[in-house]
Amino acid sequence: MKKLFYVLAGFAIILLVIYTFIGGFTAPDVKLTTSKAMYVAGQPFEGSIKDPALSNAFKKAAEVVQSNTLQGILGNIYYNDPDHSGDSIKAFIGVIVPDSGVALPQGYELRRVPGGRKVVQAEATANVAILPKKLYAAVFDYAKKQKLTLEDFYVEWFPAEDKGVVQVPVKQ
Repeated sequence: MKKLFYVLAGFAIILLVIYTFIGGFTAPDVKLTTSKAMYVAGQPFEGSIKDPALSNAFKKAAEVVQSNTLQGILGNIYYNDPDHSGDSIKAFIGVIVPDSGVALPQGYELRRVPGGRKVVQAEATANVAILPKKLYAAVFDYAKKQKLTLEDFYVEWFPAEDKGVVQVPVKQ
């Protein structure tokens, strides 16, 4: 019985170290700020979060950045919260580009995210597998504590490996 306890304790320690290493205990930095205008080159998606077309859109965006077809960083716009709308999502998956004058790859279109709006912004460094959940939870917790009502419009981007930012506009 003691051997089983030691094996389980050892396994738990290993899991704890891995979770710490991937940023599981890193708290996001959350603040109320004013958004800046952004341009996102990408492709729209509407459907189930389990649809292979969604993962293909993410893969294409990563390939576009890695191949330098577009200069920018991975970024997405979400028009609804899939946690509140079943598994259905309405999104725009792509790359945040510096301006509207970029040449777009085949199948891509350009959308402008307006600036000058009050937004709740969360930023953190962690593994991309856990990063979105941490960021969104931080935004929603902050809004609840500050008694803010948020719009169903989410912009996320990943300025560096294992770093992410989410902005959600405050309803006026």
